[in-house]
Amino acid sequence: MTFTNDPARRRRTARVAALALLVGGATAATAPPATADVVDVGAGSYTTDAVGPAPQGCDAVEADPRAFVTDDAPPTPLPTNDWWTSLAYKVFDCSFSAPLHAHPASYLPSAGGLGISYTTQATVSGNGSGVSEYHYEYAEDLRAGVVGLDAPHVAVAGWTDWTVTPAWDDGVRSLRATIGHGLPVAWFRATGGDALLTLNGSPDVWLDEPGRVGLTVGGADYLAVVPEDVSWTRSGTSFTAPAKRFAVALLPDVGSGARDGLVAAYTDAARSPVTGTRADYTYDAAASQVLTTYRFETTPWPGADDGGTVAALYPHQSAYLTSGDPDGATYTSPRGDMAVLTGVSRFTTATPYGGVLPEIPAVATATGAGRDRLEALLDEIDDPLDQREADTYWTGKALGRATRIVEIADQLGRTAQRDAALAAVRDVLTDWFTATPGTTEQVFAYDADWGTLVGHAGSYGSDTELNDHHFHYGYFVAAAATLARFDPQWAADYGPMVDLLIRDADGYDRDDDRFPYLRDFDVYAGHDWASGHGAFAAGNNQESSSEGMNFAGAVVQWGEATGDTAVRDAGVYLYATQAAAIQRYWFDVDGTAYPEEFEHPVVGMVWGDGGAYSTWFTAEPEKIQGINTLPITGSHLYLGTSPETVRSSYAHLESVLGGPPTVWQDILWSYLALGDAPRALDLLDGRSYTPEEGESRAHTYHWVTNLAALGTLATQVHADHPLAAAFDGDDGLTYVAANVTSAPVTVTFSDGTAVDVPAGRTVAVGAHEWSGGGAPGGPTPSPDPTPSPDPTDEPTDDPDPSPDPSAPVCPTPSPDPSPDPTGGPGFAAELFLGPDGALTGGGGGDRRIELASAEGRNRDGTPHLPATFTATGLTASYTGADTAFSLAVDGGSTVGLAVQTRVSYDLTGDGTVDRVETYAYFATDPVPGDEAYTAQGRPVTTAGDLGDLDGGTVRVEVWSVLGSGTPSLTGGASSSVTLPFE
Repeated sequence: MTFTNDPARRRRTARVAALALLVGGATAATAPPATADVVDVGAGSYTTDAVGPAPQGCDAVEADPRAFVTDDAPPTPLPTNDWWTSLAYKVFDCSFSAPLHAHPASYLPSAGGLGISYTTQATVSGNGSGVSEYHYEYAEDLRAGVVGLDAPHVAVAGWTDWTVTPAWDDGVRSLRATIGHGLPVAWFRATGGDALLTLNGSPDVWLDEPGRVGLTVGGADYLAVVPEDVSWTRSGTSFTAPAKRFAVALLPDVGSGARDGLVAAYTDAARSPVTGTRADYTYDAAASQVLTTYRFETTPWPGADDGGTVAALYPHQSAYLTSGDPDGATYTSPRGDMAVLTGVSRFTTATPYGGVLPEIPAVATATGAGRDRLEALLDEIDDPLDQREADTYWTGKALGRATRIVEIADQLGRTAQRDAALAAVRDVLTDWFTATPGTTEQVFAYDADWGTLVGHAGSYGSDTELNDHHFHYGYFVAAAATLARFDPQWAADYGPMVDLLIRDADGYDRDDDRFPYLRDFDVYAGHDWASGHGAFAAGNNQESSSEGMNFAGAVVQWGEATGDTAVRDAGVYLYATQAAAIQRYWFDVDGTAYPEEFEHPVVGMVWGDGGAYSTWFTAEPEKIQGINTLPITGSHLYLGTSPETVRSSYAHLESVLGGPPTVWQDILWSYLALGDAPRALDLLDGRSYTPEEGESRAHTYHWVTNLAALGTLATQVHADHPLAAAFDGDDGLTYVAANVTSAPVTVTFSDGTAVDVPAGRTVAVGAHEWSGGGAPGGPTPSPDPTPSPDPTDEPTDDPDPSPDPSAPVCPTPSPDPSPDPTGGPGFAAELFLGPDGALTGGGGGDRRIELASAEGRNRDGTPHLPATFTATGLTASYTGADTAFSLAVDGGSTVGLAVQTRVSYDLTGDGTVDRVETYAYFATDPVPGDEAYTAQGRPVTTAGDLGDLDGGTVRVEVWSVLGSGTPSLTGGASSSVTLPFE
């Protein structure tokens, strides 16, 4: 999951009710809407009312999500969760964006144009004994712009599958750029002035002729191209050209001789801008692979020839390339070396699809002692859901636990337990899929402005930042897929709601104008991104790749169970592509993805500019590695593609720990079972442990015991059916196939083995023979795979737009001791964090203040045991400016910590709080040393108005927001607050 930064919104909210609650100590909940607009979808429904928090960001974005989108941009829903999203979804920088890590280059817009960076040396923190990160940080080599350009902000003028067009306009001059994944060329169109390159240092110019100049700056080779009849003019560290069109190409990591040989191809590509990109996929069931064609549309400059473009391929693409011939040159990237194709308009990959199963078959637990032990564990289960919280994520976790129990109870013929668990799943899904007027919880709400369907209550920023929809909704879809096998009528009735969840998280239909195409999935990078805005210096990120695969596998099974081949094939595409990417970028299966200085063989998180052996929520190694293996389901067989990687990853975990895991043992043993199930079973036997929150002892025993019999995944054999896999054990190959439809099927494996599977059953043949399952199955299967849908120009009708969300209410400030009065005639606007909780006019000596731990909970917006500093008796005139502060904070070497600040004003000192300002929290880095947490440019939630101080009181609260560690604050001269008074 991604833990939200939850930046507080800048919206000036209604004052009176909020302040009454603040002073009175009441807790405010979201009020029911005055009217309800419920949209029926099959037997289900959703609301278009604002029943919970809306996405948060800068003022303009909250008022209009398209505030930073030009009028001529595509009218389709704005993509979120992408590598470039912070250009439009502005959160921290309300004018420009965070660095855009496109690979091989990175970009950063400013008032004067677009900065370009190419970093080949990673910055590594920590080591192989604990938390560690590597980042290819943005370090600007040059900036491309227009002479005199001073734009107030950057907007988005267009996007295609993996490109974006940033746009600048200062009223006199304008600039548009096209940049994209795998494109080492950035193309520009300028008006109102000459093209301008501003270099970060003195360059080595190795080519200077009409139409182009070659230069080395920051250790990188660049080729700046203009039309043939135009020349660049140098003045110090700047180059100008009287051109409306120009391009900057980053050349690969080659010597000067090879570099000169690439100039012609890169010049041709520079003069043929990429104006469109598109990936189309086809599921080839017979070959058990996904064919993906990546297309580039190019539009040459006037007088130029169309020679195609230059494309840099990620390792997951070059590994399965079927067309094109890389020329041997490579680029450095956070994912490993990127191969280069020149003069191309398309390339195709054939990525293997390994198959999913509803569950591992009970080849070892259907009879004998294995069955006795499993039944005893099933007898211990009172509540199949065991739900911890009522939000979308924890509801999903509960559904996941219950559906595993459904599957194994069904395999053993325990129909009463199976049906009870199914009833629990049905009740939860039906409740969430039914909206009624006034409902504000356990309901989905569509926001037409953002083009998203949000479940309320949300969590981890799924509502306020559009984070993690694929993580949360994957559990719902997986549960619905299981239920569809047993209750096809429910699936027919409520299936349209399931489809909406799929379309929101990863919409597979380009014709759908309600949601962006493949919201969470990065078509070119090959994996999901979790953050809705991605507005971090390190770019976007994703932690739990396995929960992303839970979504993909669920889509496969839902499509198969309901007879919807378009949905099924979309799931297969997501599954196969992500499996190839995850094995390389989260598990480094080839040993080539990470820099040599990074000492871990796996990461817990992938960032746009690197990776981290860490998580958002803990530094425990068990969870750093386990978060990319849970939940354990039949959709997670891809984790066993390389048994050696499984074994070495688990061995590394034990090395870091200095012994066996002490938390999440069941998850980690289940992962180990995909590489060494006998050892995993030995570890499981006779050991006491606490199940992970989404697991049960029964399912862990079932999984590990049956894999100990089956062996490891037999990747040399594939099937012509999406729900099938083969295993290679001591006794030979076992072929497993599942049929979730209502008609029998025959599944054929690539070695000629055929498996006849009755409706609603799973069958194993070969070394182990078994058949089980009692579901009637869904619709009759449709054997022909469906290619991805083609786009049309005709949009479909939108649901009614949702009204503006309710204004947030600030939490109640906690009482604090009152120091001696300060202020008076000698009023000082800058106050320092003094001793004994005082805000003082003199800084004094620095001292370390340890903040109380957030105790592993999200304390965003609500002070938790804060360090509090107060000034009283203040008399001064309000200037109309904003509060400012700069606080020295440090998270030490602990990952996933954050600090938040709230400033409260009692203007007359009468005990009534007149103004509260809660600032977005600051995520500390895991490198010891103070960082500056400032108010400048940081979103803030406010309640109440400022006025003159007349004997007033100002209180500053600082507290820890996330994690279990204890960040610190440096008091004294290093930390101050500047009040907007004189």
